[in-house]
Amino acid sequence: MKIKILSQKYNPLLKRKEVVFEADHSQEGQTAPRLELRKNLANMLQVELDLVFVEKVETKTGTTIAIGEANAYETPEQAKLVEREHIITRNISLEKAKEEAEREKPKTQEPEEKKPIKEERTEEAESKKEFAEEATSASETAKEAKEEKKEE
Repeated sequence: MKIKILSQKYNPLLKRKEVVFEADHSQEGQTAPRLELRKNLANMLQVELDLVFVEKVETKTGTTIAIGEANAYETPEQAKLVEREHIITRNISLEKAKEEAEREKPKTQEPEEKKPIKEERTEEAESKKEFAEEATSASETAKEAKEEKKEE
């Protein structure tokens, strides 16, 4: 696979290099995976792999040339601040994704005690009845107060 950088622009506000590239994948026969594109772009831009995020890759119809956009950040923290979550997820390798999923999952997860659905519904119905009763009693007292004022 041959990668050619078409344009490269530094964005000081977001602290990143914004790159438009062209990837010729005639030898592979299919569009290159994001991980492979990231590795090649990281080498060309002379940055670490974790700082490069491929935003999109589109193969032109009927050709073996793909046009893509990527961002190379100065720090991983800046990348997490700026880059959208789904782009970060797409650019993580499968091994890292599995590791992160295992880390996020609690080791021993005890099931929570749940109330039966019928009990929840009856409690909710009772609270609605109480609210309705309070509202009707309030409206009745308001009516009584109006009648007293009229009588005076």
